[in-house]
Amino acid sequence: MSKPDSLAQIGVVGLAVMGSNLARNFARNGHTVAVYNRSTARTDQLISDFGTTGNFLPSKTVKDFVATLERPRRAIIMVKAGPATDAVINELANEMDEGDIIIDGGNALYTDTIRREAEMSAKGIHFVGAGISGGEEGALNGPSIMPGGPAESYESLGPLLESIAAEVDGVPCVTHIGPDGAGHFVKMVHNGIEYADMQVIGEAYQLLRYAAGMEPAEIAEVFKNWNEGDLDSYLIEITAEVLSQVDAETGKPLIDVIVDAAGQKGTGRWTVKAALDLGIPVTGIGEAVFARGLSGAREQRNATIGNLPGGELTTLEALGVDRGQFVEDVRRALYASKLVAYAQGFDEIKAGSDENNWDIDPRDLATIWRGGCIIRAKFLDRIKEAYDTNPGVESLLLDPYFKGEMGDLVDSWRRVVILATQLGLPVPVFASSLSYYDSLRAERLPAALIQGQRDFFGAHTYERVDKPGAFHTLWSGDRTEIPS
Repeated sequence: MSKPDSLAQIGVVGLAVMGSNLARNFARNGHTVAVYNRSTARTDQLISDFGTTGNFLPSKTVKDFVATLERPRRAIIMVKAGPATDAVINELANEMDEGDIIIDGGNALYTDTIRREAEMSAKGIHFVGAGISGGEEGALNGPSIMPGGPAESYESLGPLLESIAAEVDGVPCVTHIGPDGAGHFVKMVHNGIEYADMQVIGEAYQLLRYAAGMEPAEIAEVFKNWNEGDLDSYLIEITAEVLSQVDAETGKPLIDVIVDAAGQKGTGRWTVKAALDLGIPVTGIGEAVFARGLSGAREQRNATIGNLPGGELTTLEALGVDRGQFVEDVRRALYASKLVAYAQGFDEIKAGSDENNWDIDPRDLATIWRGGCIIRAKFLDRIKEAYDTNPGVESLLLDPYFKGEMGDLVDSWRRVVILATQLGLPVPVFASSLSYYDSLRAERLPAALIQGQRDFFGAHTYERVDKPGAFHTLWSGDRTEIPS
């Protein structure tokens, strides 16, 4: 292939819906975009459908693709995470020169990104792991972007990403997150928060539907109203849309013909595994992941539905609970549980940043998550203000604003968890988030007993409240205490 008359400022490899939409976004914003897909049919389709909407340079080989890029070359990979990503990275690297930039825009495991960055760095190539949130619509119209990698690469790449990102108050929803795997780590935790957020919305729906006896269209109106207040967020907005949808084939609410088994692609599990390694309790996120797993255990569920005793269950009417007050309590419990999910997510990001020396600024995340991304929400402005006021706050829940909010929410939260238990309706994230909150505020936890047990059977020692050091009781002897 001869050198084209004009070169592309950016290239996209992988032209499924996300990659295709991202390429179109770049082109719409005035950039010449090189495009390549292993199957040329996807490239041809993109040019056929949208070639007149921007300046695209299609290629049939990786070599030709790289030749169409201006220097430093910048190529975004939008392919399936795992071995396919490694294969494309290596193909590109074989054709690139020192100082060129490879960007992985998929949901890669951050440890893979750390490895890949080191491998590319040894060849003089910049590797950027960039989390991209917003789904297909965001990729086309403005996502939230979380790039990691060398800071030097952002000098060249940043203006391009800023041109296509969502904007809130004139601020692009993109910033350099930190070195090597920082961007993909943050995107991973973002997705973990998303899991918890979606689950608590589902639990709220379940309570309104099966405790308050409301129909989907009525619940949709409730969510529309909630979206005008503290719960204003993308996920609340689309929940109202889903619940108001009627199935064209059956005439039933669409929600009633969708199988109740939720899928997952792994980022939620990664978030929980990383949190376990870091020693950070992300209980709400963990329960959301487990809830999806349980929903998918269809054979087990089918075997147990109607075959396990439920005990003495009751109804709202039998308890004399006012339906209007119950709906408001559910709203408050939902808001409180969402706040816990975000607080736990930011705790994990801080721990990951400290562990890997990434120096991630939580204020940046609260800023770029306000638009484009799936977990965008009104209270992210408050989260940024919290970190502006006290960058080292031990927990977001201790910020004066959120502490005040919890004071207003906690009684309703308790009532909802109690009522759900009495009604036999599962609320794993509502309940676990409340237990987490109560654990934070408890003066003493049963861990003292656990330490005693560990010392008894394994001589693991314990600390005392009244003097420093580690101690062991001679449980099999005269039970005197000795310093360890």
